[in-house]
Amino acid sequence: MTVSSCPTDIVDAPLETVWELLTDPAAWSSFYDLRVMRVEPPGRASVGQRVVGETGPRWLHLAVAITYTAIDVSRRSLALEVQLPLGIAVREELDCAPISDTQCRVNYHCHFSLPAGWRGALLGLLMRRELRAGPADSLQRLKQAAQQRFHRH
Repeated sequence: MTVSSCPTDIVDAPLETVWELLTDPAAWSSFYDLRVMRVEPPGRASVGQRVVGETGPRWLHLAVAITYTAIDVSRRSLALEVQLPLGIAVREELDCAPISDTQCRVNYHCHFSLPAGWRGALLGLLMRRELRAGPADSLQRLKQAAQQRFHRH
């Protein structure tokens, strides 16, 4: 079973500000619902780079593994494969397009793959709201972080 959510939004910050946030995985804890434990190898985003972390309430420790699968600097787009608990896999594609010197549009395509059979059907039913709202929440967090960073400088 696959569930998709594709929010888009205008960010009141330059494209480069948003791109810097997306390609600095060690700093994702500052705005995403993710506690980054390690980045392998460390540094700016690169294809094959892996981010290992946790999400959810601090007492729950839900493991997350994210791998950059594609980065196109000229088009300001990237793709990620995400492994979540309970056998949920996510294919994410993000791209940024300039609108002006101080605004850009961010498109976020998020495709959740749930386990086959009754487990996937049950997860889809129980998590339907989160599967649809989670990507929009992540985009809002990115937007807020980019706007704060831009307006501080």
